[in-house]
Parts: sequence; structure tokens; C-alpha cells
Amino acid sequence: MLIRDCATLAVNSFAEEVRNGLGKIGQKELPSKYLYDDIGSALFEVITRLPEYGLTQAEERILRRYSGDIAEHLTAHGMVVELGSGNGRKTRQILEALARHKSMTYCPIEISSAALVNCERELDDLAHVSILGFETEYLDGLNRAVIRRQPGDAVVVLFLGSSIGNFDRGAGEEFLRRIRQTLEPGDSLLLGTDLEKPLAKLIPAYDDSLGVTEAFNRNLLARINRELTGNFDSSRFEHLALYNARDRRIEMHLRSIETQTVTIEETDFIFRSDETIWTESCHKYAKDEPLQMAQRTGFECVEQWLDAEWAFAENLFVAA
Repeated sequence: MLIRDCATLAVNSFAEEVRNGLGKIGQKELPSKYLYDDIGSALFEVITRLPEYGLTQAEERILRRYSGDIAEHLTAHGMVVELGSGNGRKTRQILEALARHKSMTYCPIEISSAALVNCERELDDLAHVSILGFETEYLDGLNRAVIRRQPGDAVVVLFLGSSIGNFDRGAGEEFLRRIRQTLEPGDSLLLGTDLEKPLAKLIPAYDDSLGVTEAFNRNLLARINRELTGNFDSSRFEHLALYNARDRRIEMHLRSIETQTVTIEETDFIFRSDETIWTESCHKYAKDEPLQMAQRTGFECVEQWLDAEWAFAENLFVAA
């Protein structure tokens, strides 16, 4: 069963954030969550299979190799809540390992209805796992899920794929604190973090040779056209993947290749030549950073699993 938010509220929120983001003085920006409509989610699934994008394959290797070890830490957990499940492919390893210990409820939380449908289709054959999906944003879905926990069951939250890296570091830690406020002592969080690596590996992961990431980024403009009666001409914007060394993050931008005016819901937005829309950040972490993040946000990091081929860490936090 899938529980969905009101579509009208979602459209109104999208319109407001687009107006605010494109109307900013200085750097224009749009929240990265809006990259993931049904088309964007499908494009991102392609990105995760590209040879340049080693992050997803690294996490899958960790989950295949260590799912049994992870499950041993979580034998009291009867509910799994995943923030941003995608199609659920990676999660199968964990759910299969956990279901060997007890029956459980799996709650994927997604803002893409297509991703939720694909997730349910991918995982509905799992024995001893019931699926209750929420088409909404992360914290709202988490709150709705945890009130359904059975007495005596602990909750484990999955935040995989280094999605925490889409937040600025301070905002990311505040997000972790808000997760902690929703949980009870003894509940857990499995957090994926992409680690620092040479630029020769990082940049192609966000600017692949086939242009899939470019299409993913440009789709945000097409989404504004579809849903908000915009008139973006995406051919007049260029996809950029830049490394910000000070903040240790990849930034994705769309650069206007000429001075132009774009109209969205009867409001005009002027773009200067070379002006960019900042669409996503992907922060990279030192190996020991997750341990410090846990301590500052009300958790204890009790285990960390690493991939050797593509520097990536899966971190198990327990609510203190």
C-alpha cells in the first residue's frame, strides 16, 4: 500500500521554491530534490549503472559483502524506514538478511510516485516483509512511519547512496539531529557517505561521457516547463560539474550560454551570459568524519564498512 501526499500541495511548494531560487540576488539555485521527478528518477537509475559513477556499485558491494554483519547489529529492529528508496534494488540485501531474524515492515519514502511503484515491484516477493510506502518528503514520511512501529520493535532508518552529501555540512548535521529526535534510544541509522578521492575519478562521475548526467540536470528545466508553464530552452544552458575544494564538494550547475529572459507562470527571470543555476551539491567526506558527525548529532557510530575499489563508507549509527 502506498500513502501519497496531496499533489496540489506539492505543485504549490515547487512553484514557490522555483520563484524564490531563481529570484535570488547573486547565485540562483534550485533545491536538488526537484531533480527527482519520474523522468529524473529514471535517468538517475541509469546514472547509477554508468562505469564513471562508482558510488552505487561501491555501496552495493558493501551491502552484498556485509549484509549479514549489518543484520546481526539489528536483530531487534522490526521496522526499516528508507529515506529516498529509489527502486529498492540495493535494499534487497539488507531486507533479506534482516527477515531471517524476524518479520518486518519496510517503509520506503520517495517524492517520485514512479520510484515507489518500482520499489514495491522490486521487493514484493520478499518473504516476511510487508511494504508500506509514503510519497512525501523525508522527515514527514519518517514521522508517519515510526508511529506505526509495533511494541518492542526498534526502527532502523536507511539513508543510503551518500544522499547526506546533498546537504551543506551544517544543514546535514541538523538533518541528522532531526532524525534523532524522531527516534528512540536503541534505534539505528545506516548512513552512506562517499569519501574523498582524486578529481580524475570525481568529475567524470558527474559529467559522464554519454551525457546522461547532463540530461538528468537539464530535465529540471523541462520539469519547470511541464509543471509550471515555463519556457526554458534547455539548449541555451550548459551542464557544468565543478569541484569546490574549500567545501570538498562537487557542484552541478546549469550555465546560461547567453543573456536571456525566461518566463515561468507569468513571471520573468533574467539570466546574464555565463550566469548559473546551482542545482545540486555532493559533499565528500574523510573516513573519520561520520564518527564525529554521529557524536555531534545524538548517535554513536558503532561500525563502519568500507569499499576498497571506490572510497565509500557505510556507517551504522545507534541513537544514544
